Amino acid sequence: MTTQHVEHEITVAAPAADVYRLIAEVENWPRIFPPTIHVDVAERTGTDERIRIWATANGTAKNWTSRRTLDPEGLRIEFRQEVSTPPVAAMGGTWIIEPLPGGDSRVRLLHDYRAIDDDPDGLKWIEEAVDRNSRSELAALRTNVELAHASKELTFSFEDSVRIDGPAKDAFDFINEAGLWAERLPHVASVRFGEDAPGLQTLEMDTRARDGSVHTTKSYRVAFPHQKIAYKQITLPALMTLHTGCWTFTEEDDGGVTAVSQHTVVLNTANIARVLGEEATVEDARAYVHGALSTNSRATLGYAKEYAESDSHAESKS
Repeated sequence: MTTQHVEHEITVAAPAADVYRLIAEVENWPRIFPPTIHVDVAERTGTDERIRIWATANGTAKNWTSRRTLDPEGLRIEFRQEVSTPPVAAMGGTWIIEPLPGGDSRVRLLHDYRAIDDDPDGLKWIEEAVDRNSRSELAALRTNVELAHASKELTFSFEDSVRIDGPAKDAFDFINEAGLWAERLPHVASVRFGEDAPGLQTLEMDTRARDGSVHTTKSYRVAFPHQKIAYKQITLPALMTLHTGCWTFTEEDDGGVTAVSQHTVVLNTANIARVLGEEATVEDARAYVHGALSTNSRATLGYAKEYAESDSHAESKS
């Protein structure tokens, strides 16, 4: 089979060491790279690590496992997909960060790949996906590095939690079965839900806000029974440019479960005046978004608690 080689690059107004760190910390990738939904570090030994990635490619959610070798001295990160997803037969490459005069950096992203059976349609699909994702990743990397300090007040995280005296599986099932939320949750007006592969979900829903308005959001979700569901919104309300989150279910020593809804948000300052009025500040927008998300999270956790602690749902699932 024929191996294809491509390279993309971009110049970033930030020190090379800072750029390297941002790429090396894969846990933050959903916040940095638009295609990335979720990343888990499965193994880490010295400079070698094995990571699991869930991301979109040409509008389709896919997942794969990669091995990486980190070289902080050389400012290089080599990666290789351990198990690729069709039509990809093999995929790998290297991040190379080069210091430039004046404190800027050149970021080079190299890829090599093969298509199953050298299929022309498969090669075309991979070429388009690599080109689109590489361009968006590099542009997002530049934006996030250059604005890292300026946007600190625009980025915030928070969580809500509830104690559940019931099985973690039942609490997880309530959140996992999002296709039933329009029937189960008063603040959800309608739902479009799909699971193209086990644990890899698409959730689009119309949600009622406290002021009575209805907004539409779309998320990709990754479910890990019966421990957590991570998600990333790709269709966002007007006041956010990014929203990632995670539902977690932790079994406690006394037999109960702690269910947590965690959010990370970046505010969209361009829409603050339109949504909240000309006099509204960033702090007003932060309070509004926090309140809206937290209200819905606490309501959903409350219904999940009621579901898990009740015997009535057993009949509907039998």
